[in-house]
Amino acid sequence: LRVDRLAHLPPVFKEGNGTVTAGNSSPRSDGAAALILASGDFVHKHNLSPIARIASHADISLTPELYPIASAHSIPVALERASLSSKDVDYYEISEAFSATSLVINRLLDLNPAHVNIYGGSVALGHPIGSSGARILVTLTSVLHRTSGSVGVAAISNGGGGSTAMVIERV
Repeated sequence: LRVDRLAHLPPVFKEGNGTVTAGNSSPRSDGAAALILASGDFVHKHNLSPIARIASHADISLTPELYPIASAHSIPVALERASLSSKDVDYYEISEAFSATSLVINRLLDLNPAHVNIYGGSVALGHPIGSSGARILVTLTSVLHRTSGSVGVAAISNGGGGSTAMVIERV
């Protein structure tokens, strides 16, 4: 990658004055992530050691053209369902298709960028179609454990205007 060439990449969606290019959008990539979900009873019965607990989740839907900002709507709903506010959250993992998406969501929710996608988001790490949701949860769980954070929020939007957010707690 040569940074000096990024400004000269052609826009993908609009001729002439578009801003989304191959350099600031997430690549389609191969990837895999695994999650094991279990009830508290199952964990106790089988003497398992969970690493996180789901506190709440939310699914919302906007019109399809608003999908890039849909996570800005699902995150507050998930936090409310967990009886938490953004002040209670240590880290966010928000899947973005384009670099500008993170900037807009951070602004809309007044998030500290130093607490969002701290290992890099989908633009940096890739957007493995079909496992992106699992990837952001695995990454967020890792962030919480490595930083001794307690509460994290994962969010992802889809091309149809929807978004899912999940609040997790480190165990």
